[in-house]
Amino acid sequence: MAFGITDLKKGTVFQYEGVPYRVTDYSQKVMGRGGSIVNVKIKSLIDGKVLAKTFKGNEAVEPADVTNKSVQYLYNDGAQFYFMDQASYEQFELSAEDMADQAGFLKEGDTVQAQLFDDRVINVELPKNVPLKVTYAEDVVKGDTTSNVMKDATVETGITVKVPAFVKTGDIISVDTTTGAYRERVKE
Repeated sequence: MAFGITDLKKGTVFQYEGVPYRVTDYSQKVMGRGGSIVNVKIKSLIDGKVLAKTFKGNEAVEPADVTNKSVQYLYNDGAQFYFMDQASYEQFELSAEDMADQAGFLKEGDTVQAQLFDDRVINVELPKNVPLKVTYAEDVVKGDTTSNVMKDATVETGITVKVPAFVKTGDIISVDTTTGAYRERVKE
């Protein structure tokens, strides 16, 4: 069942020329006599390519037959990331290239959502924020007590996150998986 172009809000998944896409940016321009133009940035759920697309007036788009299921992240060997379907115990892998920036937010044993298109895993959907343990944080220079001082901290997955001065090695912090930004210190 097709839907109208004004339904292409940020986050909407749809099919265009046989490929599933997610809308990453949306803007609508209303023209005279009731017509409108929708400009969207869309990201392919197959290869990650981002396109800018303009849809006009009464064009319709097809919903993508994308399903989600819970999977557990097992491990990676540098080239492949291995996951297990929690219902069937079936294992599958995604390449490090497919995982791209998401790799730094995954810990062994984490449960995430896998997206399937035509019964093939095409993407792994991370939670909006993940708790990560700080494995190294520089000490703050004594006397530097301004509250907006940021420093680098390395977390258990190996990525570096800018954190406030009060964060120490051993703390658990919440990190935004979209931006890689520090959100808050998590109480244990």
